[in-house]
Amino acid sequence: MQKNPMTLAGEQRLREELEQLKTKERPRIIEAIAEAREHGDLKENAEYHAAREQQGFIEGRIQDIESKLSSAQVIDVRQLPQTGKVVFGVTVRVQHLETEAESEYTIVGEDEADLKVNKISYTSPIARALIGKEEGDVALVQTPKGAVEYEILQVVYGDE
Repeated sequence: MQKNPMTLAGEQRLREELEQLKTKERPRIIEAIAEAREHGDLKENAEYHAAREQQGFIEGRIQDIESKLSSAQVIDVRQLPQTGKVVFGVTVRVQHLETEAESEYTIVGEDEADLKVNKISYTSPIARALIGKEEGDVALVQTPKGAVEYEILQVVYGDE
């Protein structure tokens, strides 16, 4: 089984969602299905069909989360030696060498990636170019518009 790298915070968020689905959503849907059944003819009962559809979605999501957690390789970046090297879980501040614009990214697992909060997957082109480099190094990122150079200004090992 292939391990999926995940940060400590990412694992915690999945566990919280799983708990919510199992303890709140699943019982609510079961109750809605029972209530809809009481209304009689199930063939023309829209509430019943909507509740069953929602139940399928919730059960699918529970299985998905359980699968992800079972194959998770949780990495606590705070436990890693702080060498200044870019590795999974760190936050990296970079400068675009052409525009001099600075950006900050946290390298996370695929399920945790969210560009709106500057969390990028370790499989993304930027992360792949940065991983293994150190503060002061220049990383060459291949983009659809051509190669872009970023200087690594800072690597932070710590809380997300």
